[in-house]
Amino acid sequence: METSELIKKVRKIEIKTRGLSRNIFAGQYHSAFKGRGMAFSEVREYQFGDDIRAIDWNVTARYTRPFIKVFEEERELTVMLMVDVSGSRNFGTAHAMKREVVAEIAATLAFSAIQNNDKIGVLFFSDRVEKFIPPQKGKKHILFIIRELIDFQPESTQTDISVALKYLTNAIKKRCTTFLISDFIDKGNYKDALTIANRKHDLVAIQVYDQCEAELPSVGLLKIKDAETGTEKWVDTSSTRVREAYAKWWLDRQKVMNDAFKKCRVDSVSVRTQDDYVKSLIALFGKR
Repeated sequence: METSELIKKVRKIEIKTRGLSRNIFAGQYHSAFKGRGMAFSEVREYQFGDDIRAIDWNVTARYTRPFIKVFEEERELTVMLMVDVSGSRNFGTAHAMKREVVAEIAATLAFSAIQNNDKIGVLFFSDRVEKFIPPQKGKKHILFIIRELIDFQPESTQTDISVALKYLTNAIKKRCTTFLISDFIDKGNYKDALTIANRKHDLVAIQVYDQCEAELPSVGLLKIKDAETGTEKWVDTSSTRVREAYAKWWLDRQKVMNDAFKKCRVDSVSVRTQDDYVKSLIALFGKR
């Protein structure tokens, strides 16, 4: 992409997403994630009404009367954006391609983090870790992230979410809030890696997909190409049987994904490229 065109796109996304994060998400973001980074402060004697889950059993045993741990909210949190840059992001049939919606969502979250005085970092992944941007603060850092969201060119077109999750678990030592943004079109099994990553970090999943990925339109004979493998085949979309089989495949795949999120206790939301992602993000924050 030419430099002048890139600058215009960066500026356009900056204006839109910074306004959204300031005017809409500031309160919701802080409320949703303010209690996720807690630092141990001290112990004190148990008082009526205290949460028994906070009891420090070692100190209690030593003094033979109950003591509880007191935590203070950390002023500064670390936020990581895990962004899927595989070939399937280059798809969209309505208002925008998936990659454009992903870029706007990620930029909005980044501005929300900065306004909350949090550090923000990014991990771009396909079936490998394509690029890791360490967490930092500041407008210059945010604009660099937006530029990369728009113009980053991965080496691979395929997807392996588990590889990215394992990298996150090893690379970020301190507990952080992580937004995993992907269409979750992954032929592998990422459930175990998801479980381990969410034990160490506060993981949130955001699925971005296009309606035509969920439901084939009836437009006759259609040549379909797998953006990740390059495989091509002809499909008769006018066939009711074909469309029903495809719809079932999509629903089954969504069920597997949502079951994994539920079992791993990962908050999630699905966003269609045709819809307003603002409402989806507000709903996600509301879950927390």
